[in-house]
Amino acid sequence: MNKIDYQKGDIVKMKKKHPCGSDTWEILRVGMDFGIKCCGCGHYVMMPRPKFEKMAKDIVKKTDE
Repeated sequence: MNKIDYQKGDIVKMKKKHPCGSDTWEILRVGMDFGIKCCGCGHYVMMPRPKFEKMAKDIVKKTDE
């Protein structure tokens, strides 16, 4: 199983859609918890790393940090 290196500023596609209809999220915080913001409506959510890694499908746009 490959570990994906997520960085602050990456745009990630999730498995489930947000109620607003968007399935892309921007990563604002990386650590034991992930802080992500919906690209559709701007809703901010904090979730534990294992849950985030399970729900993330792929990286849409990678940041150049």
